[in-house]
Amino acid sequence: MAFRRALSTLSLVALVSVAGAPARAQDVISKDDAALVKASFLNDLENMRVKFVGLAEAFPQDKYTWRPMEGVRSVSEVFMLAAMEGYSFIPTSFGAKAAALGTREEMGTLRTLTDKAQVIDHLNKGFAHAKAELTALDPATLTAKRKIVVSPNPVAVTDIALGIGGDLHEHLGQMIAYARVNHIVPPWSK
Repeated sequence: MAFRRALSTLSLVALVSVAGAPARAQDVISKDDAALVKASFLNDLENMRVKFVGLAEAFPQDKYTWRPMEGVRSVSEVFMLAAMEGYSFIPTSFGAKAAALGTREEMGTLRTLTDKAQVIDHLNKGFAHAKAELTALDPATLTAKRKIVVSPNPVAVTDIALGIGGDLHEHLGQMIAYARVNHIVPPWSK
């Protein structure tokens, strides 16, 4: 449990560090540049969805509760973390709406799902929600810095995209390691 808390804290510190970094060239980007950042992030998001879902499909049901050691997220917990980020953290960080998933208790229950079919369904739905919400955003709303939950200071959309993308890629790498340890070859590596 201590290791899990430490890892979560380090991940949050890394995201805050990226998110709290000063603007590279200016405090405000143009609408055209914001549209490019949005399009690039959406493309990366779809690539991650394909890989997360591919890994989720490759893991057998009996490995969904596997974890490398006590206090570390299980296979299903990592997949559901990615799904929950699609439902909430990703869209709200860009100024869009979180999915209506019910009460905190109901959302907590989602985080503990271990049924392979349900986890895959939520991965697809979470990423689809994030994609739909971000696609609908007018790039003009992404030109100024915005306040996000993990940063004490307003953050530029470029830093939001880099921070969230880095976090999701970290979890994807975690799942690749989980797969390899369990003698599962990622589908795109075959």
